[in-house]
Amino acid sequence: MQLLVFGINHKTAPISIRDRLSQETSKIKKDLKQELVKNNFAEFFILSTCNRFEIYLYSKKEAETRNYLKEYIFRLFAKTLKGYFKYERNDLNDYLYQYHDLQAVEHLYRVASGLDSLVKGEDQILAQIKKQFKEYKKENFTDSYLNQLCLEAIKVGKLVRTKTKINERAVSVSYAAVELARDIFGNLDGEKVMILGAGKTAELTLKNLLNYGVEGILVANRTYCNGRKLADKYGGEVIRWEKFKKRVEEVDIIIASTAAPHTVLHQDDLFEAVAKKHGPMFLIDIAVPRDIDQEVETLPGVHLYNIDDLKSVIDKNLNLRENEVGKAEAIIEEEKYNFQRWLLEQSCVPLIKEMRADARCIKEEEVKRALHLLQNSELEAAEIIQQLGHRLLNKFLHQPTVGLKELAVESEKNKEVQLDAVKTVFAVGGKK
Repeated sequence: MQLLVFGINHKTAPISIRDRLSQETSKIKKDLKQELVKNNFAEFFILSTCNRFEIYLYSKKEAETRNYLKEYIFRLFAKTLKGYFKYERNDLNDYLYQYHDLQAVEHLYRVASGLDSLVKGEDQILAQIKKQFKEYKKENFTDSYLNQLCLEAIKVGKLVRTKTKINERAVSVSYAAVELARDIFGNLDGEKVMILGAGKTAELTLKNLLNYGVEGILVANRTYCNGRKLADKYGGEVIRWEKFKKRVEEVDIIIASTAAPHTVLHQDDLFEAVAKKHGPMFLIDIAVPRDIDQEVETLPGVHLYNIDDLKSVIDKNLNLRENEVGKAEAIIEEEKYNFQRWLLEQSCVPLIKEMRADARCIKEEEVKRALHLLQNSELEAAEIIQQLGHRLLNKFLHQPTVGLKELAVESEKNKEVQLDAVKTVFAVGGKK
């Protein structure tokens, strides 16, 4: 049995190469499908994200298959990148990594747990694995082995996030702002927010605040139509830029993200608003250069955070996540060997199926006989059932009994080991 993974990621290859492979996923899948038909491997699965492109293969053939598949995947990648990048053969080797068997299992578990991500513990990769696995399973490109591997990887990813704090705490500017807001307000339900500017980071911050219960949105932007688009998208109200200062008393949170070359909000602009409010005001200045004059934080109840403050929160949280890596790796190590146990168990599945088929034939034959007696014999039902049980017992144990007697008269070599195996299988002699 060979379980193999070949791939590139953000640590081994530039984004230009990752983009190219991602764009050609359908063609690569088609090539792999043709190779699947030739029976050079039994199952395959591609995991393609912005940070990685990986091919997982399962082959029933022996170890020599690994070298063939390595060359095949190398040619497949080289064909995909031909004419698109200038590289020597060794350069492509530098981009590619490969793992096999338990190494491959551990690698996918690390990926699913977020340990191999650009930002440790991020959750998006788990959703991507689920989505892409579902696609390949539906197309019958995966079967029992890769199905089990992917399901176990998803389980491990969830387990790591449940039993550690690897995905807790904000690691982006927009989430850091929300984390600070929750520290200040506790519950964000019903809080009102004003957006100054209509940039991407401001929108992400707004979106995350809304997810935590913020209501009532005012959007002010120098270009009115851009402000209106953002307001319409989130059910807010757009206001003219020159009028936003008159409305600040209505809100609890202000997100400033304009492209102005100077500050646009000053202490005097907030003095009356703060006097009228009975709660705190949270100002998030994510503009460079800054939009909000630093002096506003001298006002009572005003909490001002700029981009450097948010990055400090992010750095602290990243360190906290890093401290959870050891716990996550311990979980992965244990689960990796649980998968190995499952793999080893699969070797006896054909024998188990054969045993059950033989037992089923005996059962059906004896039940048929008992039913016939119930309908045509003068024997009491209880006696027929007693006969059924007796005959089933004898027939099920006949061959194991014969086998044990043969073991008893064989040479002493390995006899004790074989008898211990029998005790384990039949749970006798104290081995329950």
